[in-house]
Amino acid sequence: FIFDTAIHWLNQCGPDGGVRRILDFVGPGAPPTPPLRKIRRYRSETLDYLLTDDYQPSDLAWMDMRTNPLDIVVGPIETYEDQLMGYKAAHETFVLLKDLEWTARLQRYAELLPELQRGLPVDSVYKTETPGTDADLGAYDVLYVSGDANAGSKTIAINLPNDEEVQLQKGSRRLQLKNAMRAKFDRILLPITEELIVEDQQASVTFDAFFGNTMFHEVAHGLGIKNTITGSGTVREALADQASAIEEGKADVLGLYMVQSLIERGEWTEAELMDHYVTFVASIFRSIRFGASSAHGRANLVRFNYFEDQGAIEQAEDGRWRIVPEQMGAAVDALSRDILTLQGDGDYDATVAFVEANGQMTPALQSSLDRLAEAGIPVDVVFEQGLGVLGLTAE
Repeated sequence: FIFDTAIHWLNQCGPDGGVRRILDFVGPGAPPTPPLRKIRRYRSETLDYLLTDDYQPSDLAWMDMRTNPLDIVVGPIETYEDQLMGYKAAHETFVLLKDLEWTARLQRYAELLPELQRGLPVDSVYKTETPGTDADLGAYDVLYVSGDANAGSKTIAINLPNDEEVQLQKGSRRLQLKNAMRAKFDRILLPITEELIVEDQQASVTFDAFFGNTMFHEVAHGLGIKNTITGSGTVREALADQASAIEEGKADVLGLYMVQSLIERGEWTEAELMDHYVTFVASIFRSIRFGASSAHGRANLVRFNYFEDQGAIEQAEDGRWRIVPEQMGAAVDALSRDILTLQGDGDYDATVAFVEANGQMTPALQSSLDRLAEAGIPVDVVFEQGLGVLGLTAE
């Protein structure tokens, strides 16, 4: 791929799966601007780690690219495809363009992380870690994706790096992908709402609430606990193949907890709390359709059943679903506490039991999903990209 007319990388994998050759080029006419210097540094570290398997310097270099209007993510990033142990990462690429106006509006929420950590609804022993205060929160448009980023369900936000040491040292970057969000909201979430949410609550499904829920989901990845309190290593190591699903579940429910807290304090005024609740539940149906093999799909299935058991959602006679706001706050607190405790204890068997107990497809939920399929509502969007879309041809 080519971007900024100045840089392109080509990775080739050999038969053994290793990186065999990397073509790296910076055009002679590329100006030595600060953004380009940061890209060059990130490029240099990326080339090194692809050959040495040492990813941390590249993660640190990427954390310093937060002021760039053009952003790039390259390498083996996410471990969702490793269904055995959840350790092995798949290669992917993002090329992103920053929305400067929206980013300026969002940045103040990154500064609230330490205070939000202290307020988590769990015993104090599970929230002793201090999130990195040098965090970044921004809005971007997707220009190009490849590899794992373009396989299956398309992400609408990025929370990186995944390295716990880098997170504690320099925080993390939470990138909201606005054009991808808007496409999914208009083409998928609104049609789902018409099919599955009771008519008198449908107006509460708004893009501002969808954007906020997604944003605070990514912020919530930086909250909670990264290292077990039982000496079992990191949460990712202790929970192995269960780690991704339980982490996604944590981020979802803590994101909604943060929305509740910030609205109560007057810090978030973009949408009403009821908008967030109804939009959140409508989006659960969207994500469950990714399938139980997906970490996001599995996490949403667990949460849907948990909320129904807590009386926070209920099915109406016509098959649509109603949100019960009086019960939602308590359900959010309870699920947050359960997940944070499982992560902090690093108890693999207890986590498996929790997911098994709450992650079963019920007849009522299956009927709702069948209804979406019959209505012809797509599971996800497909990106049209490349030189042909731009009206260009390769030289």
